Amino acid sequence: MNIREASELDYPDLRRIYLESRRKNFHWENAEELTLEDFDIDTEEDYIILVEEDGKILGFAALYLADNFIHCLFVDPTCSGKGVGGLLLNASINKMNTPLSLKCVSENFKALKFYENKGWRKVVEEGKPGEKYWVLEYNN
Repeated sequence: MNIREASELDYPDLRRIYLESRRKNFHWENAEELTLEDFDIDTEEDYIILVEEDGKILGFAALYLADNFIHCLFVDPTCSGKGVGGLLLNASINKMNTPLSLKCVSENFKALKFYENKGWRKVVEEGKPGEKYWVLEYNN
């Protein structure tokens, strides 16, 4: 697997991964309201890295470098469990300075467990009812 900076030529695949992953895993969202264009809006000022293998993009992370913040980390649903998320997380940590932070929806139990298993710790739960999320921090 190869990790590299994304280019605009990668955006069609990144949009698809973002949409399909959220539709599959974000049970708290209305799947019909999610669109391909959400990727462009949600990653507008981010530095994007991706993992690919044999020319296929397996996942990506969108980083807000100014704040050492992981804005998005998504893996193609067909590649779940193959280590792509861990590669993206390590590459993100190597690209930025500690401490790093991210936010994870409180109802996203699978992602919270993933981050905690990788050494991230929950700092504070924020947001109004129905929209709560955890702020997590990594400081190694």
